[in-house]
Amino acid sequence: MAVHGWFSDRAAYAAMLPHVDRRGFTYVLPDLRGYGEARDIPGSYTTGEAGGDLLALADHLGWERFSLIGHSMGGAVVQRVVAAAPHRVRRLVGVAPVPASGVPMEGEQWQLFADAPDRPENRRAIIDRTTGGRHPAAWLDLMVRHSLEHSDPKALRAWLDSWALEDFHEDIAGAQVPVRIVVGAHDPALTAEVMRQTWLRWYVNAELVELEYAGHYPADETPQELVRAVEDFITADE
Repeated sequence: MAVHGWFSDRAAYAAMLPHVDRRGFTYVLPDLRGYGEARDIPGSYTTGEAGGDLLALADHLGWERFSLIGHSMGGAVVQRVVAAAPHRVRRLVGVAPVPASGVPMEGEQWQLFADAPDRPENRRAIIDRTTGGRHPAAWLDLMVRHSLEHSDPKALRAWLDSWALEDFHEDIAGAQVPVRIVVGAHDPALTAEVMRQTWLRWYVNAELVELEYAGHYPADETPQELVRAVEDFITADE
């Protein structure tokens, strides 16, 4: 199961799909509440609620055990699954993932994010900054346009309070599930050092991979490298 982040729906993984191994894997890409085809589904829009939704989806699919991929906010969501049902998670990949302790922000930075649901220019600024200011204007415009068309602003605002402010790291500390963290070298926020201070401290079997040419959106920026990082890890014990 591959879970998207704050600004996108399941299409966050679209650039990866031509490169995945469909003979070896079955990928499921759900829309979280407030996004894509689940845009009009009401809820509390929290990572805990979403973790329960993913377990319900796994039950519906008949999946007793499965691996998880979570990008950014989705990284917090998939950890809720680990907290609730660690025995069901085979392997976990966090892609520029939010730690279980949240992402502390203050002042202008918090306001930039808090206003983003209603201000496209804020979404654009966040995407530009978190990818190192390296990408063409047309790419930024495309990312923002898709975000606007496939997310509900009220849900987006509620999601922010959950992934940024909630701290549930004690619920996952010491978990035995194998974890691979993938970060982009050009992401100034969720850096390799942040992962060392959070994810790598709390998970017993965790490792870190840094993609040289990616920022916060490796699935869009370096899709083939991300597929390799994901699929090599999932099959590492086979």
